Amino acid sequence: MTLVPFEDALARLLQDAVPVEDTESVTVGEGGGRVLSTDLVARRTQPAFDASAMDGYALRSVDLTQSPADLRVVGESAAGHAFSGVVSSDEAVRIFTGAPLPAGADAVVIQENTERPSEANVRVLERVEPGANIRRAGNDFCSGDVLFPAGLQLTPAACALAASGGYGHLTVRRRVRVAIAATGDELVAPGIDPGPSQTVASNTLAIAMIVRATGGAVIDLGIVPDCRAALAEAIAEAQDAQADILVTVGGASVGDHDLVGPVLQEAGASLDFWRVAMRPGKPLMAGSLGPMRILGLPGNPASSLVTAELFLRPLVEALSGMPSTDQRRRGILGVDVKANDKRTDFLRARIEHGEGGGSVRVVPLPRQDSSLLSIFAQADALLVRPAHAPAAAAGDPCEYVLLTTG
Repeated sequence: MTLVPFEDALARLLQDAVPVEDTESVTVGEGGGRVLSTDLVARRTQPAFDASAMDGYALRSVDLTQSPADLRVVGESAAGHAFSGVVSSDEAVRIFTGAPLPAGADAVVIQENTERPSEANVRVLERVEPGANIRRAGNDFCSGDVLFPAGLQLTPAACALAASGGYGHLTVRRRVRVAIAATGDELVAPGIDPGPSQTVASNTLAIAMIVRATGGAVIDLGIVPDCRAALAEAIAEAQDAQADILVTVGGASVGDHDLVGPVLQEAGASLDFWRVAMRPGKPLMAGSLGPMRILGLPGNPASSLVTAELFLRPLVEALSGMPSTDQRRRGILGVDVKANDKRTDFLRARIEHGEGGGSVRVVPLPRQDSSLLSIFAQADALLVRPAHAPAAAAGDPCEYVLLTTG
């Protein structure tokens, strides 16, 4: 079977990834990580009034024709407690940061440039220009401004801005539902001692974390034995749960016990590609079963997690309606690397930041066997080596992909 080039496989996976249409309302405090379904338009102006940027005195700048100038203190304006009068000639109002600017005043002098000869008077030691130390109404945003476009994944700061813009609830796309099944007779759940021919099903745990970090919801199908009936039941369970994506881990190769592909086809699935020209992760399967997308990931730890990062993560983002972004970043090689063959290599690597914010150095880890989870756990990036790339030296430019960290 012909290997599909990595770039072609990813493009084919994403070309018809239409964002989910269903939406739901969440409180603004629950909006972190969710994706806006519509533009978020400010319902109010912030600040809603001219406000002081400093602690000091609000006054009329024309009263400071000489320095120092003595003014009569006629009141106080604090946050939440505005001065209700009008500042007139040779008058000042004690004012605090964030408090409304009193009517009649056009400047604020900071308190460090004043003296209080008495409770009723303030001596201004330096002149100020009109508008000094004032935050104008609407300086942050105005009612009607688009605060965020549809498709934005909300950060804590974005949720704070939405609340400030007048929102208690937000309309967001529902989370992309990802059903995950670990396949294989050799697997046992975490926390259970494996038998002589068994191993712990650890890959799906990490894949679920990648899904959640990308904003998706996980449907755990558990461990499915190498049995056609059990696999068919797991596929049906994913369909019943209305999963947007079914992820199988293991059983996607062409061995006698690799039953995932045949059982999917028996269930009516259409498989787009089965093997990709990449290392690790060659036995990667993609297709669809009705509206449900299918990703069959390899069982080796590094292969499983690399393909989850490079295929599952962008698919969840696309179905969530997030803007398309290039996963790759640019850095420089930290060591010499040899020429590559016909497969795109993704080497588990560490990132080293140069002094003074210099270029990022990418250093591949010494052992790259796809079965080594201990090596993967030390990595924070994947060094990308294109197919047929020539040998490169330390200091040469390179591309890398950051791994999910949360």
